[in-house]
Amino acid sequence: MEFFIPFKKIKGVDDNHLREIYQDVQIKLTTLRDTDYDLILLYTVTLSSLMSLIRNVQFNQVVKDIIRRVRMNHSHLKENKIQLELDKLYMRNNENISILYSISYLDALAESFNFKKVSRTCKIQKTKYINKIVKLILLSY
Repeated sequence: MEFFIPFKKIKGVDDNHLREIYQDVQIKLTTLRDTDYDLILLYTVTLSSLMSLIRNVQFNQVVKDIIRRVRMNHSHLKENKIQLELDKLYMRNNENISILYSISYLDALAESFNFKKVSRTCKIQKTKYINKIVKLILLSY
């Protein structure tokens, strides 16, 4: 668990998230118990769980922002209707969603580790892709 403490510095990651990752890694390692795995595999399993969590936490914030912006333009739309349209974009593997998923992750890392120019660029691009997705959702109604 001590390994995860420095990752609390990352925006959006808290103790509960770190415990969740720790448990996830423990479960994965338990399934590997009877195999001969090395340190590289241990780090790969650990970091992939950590990266997935960070990406999901950041992207969930972006989704909330998308829903908020759509509702600002069309207050009559219910959140579940907006989420349904977002789900359709996910299922179609919409490139705007994919890019936004990665940019939100990069932005969190840049902001957390004080890379101001990178973070600023990411925020600009995030806004651009959020607006594209909002427009797609609004055009569907």
